[in-house]
Amino acid sequence: MTILSNILQPLLGGVFIGCASWLLLSSVGRIAGVSGIVSGLFFSESSERAWRIAFLMGLIVGGYATASWFTSPVMPPRAVSLLLVAGLLVGFGTVWGSGCTSGHGVCGLGRRSVRSLVATLTFMTTGFLTVFIVNLIN
Repeated sequence: MTILSNILQPLLGGVFIGCASWLLLSSVGRIAGVSGIVSGLFFSESSERAWRIAFLMGLIVGGYATASWFTSPVMPPRAVSLLLVAGLLVGFGTVWGSGCTSGHGVCGLGRRSVRSLVATLTFMTTGFLTVFIVNLIN
């Protein structure tokens, strides 16, 4: 691994995510919770859809550009059934937790929300435990 992939790439990613969430909050007055932005495409007024589409397209274009410019980790292929179950569990957790990692972890903590602190500690602890258990099994 080079210094670029170990330090600079995550640093740039964090700066871009922080700037995007601040820009959305300061310009539109909305929190950059991706699950809320996506669900709002289906359940919001048409006047709200333009900024939602623009934000999501920025995520897609930014991800594509990053994958094109930097070395991405190679992941082994996963079964479609596993991906579907994982996606449903993430969706359930997002609804149950009243937000997603981007909404609570980036925006909520930045606004000093106690609810977001509890949510972030919960999903980080769950993630650490999951990795620990999976590594024990393998």
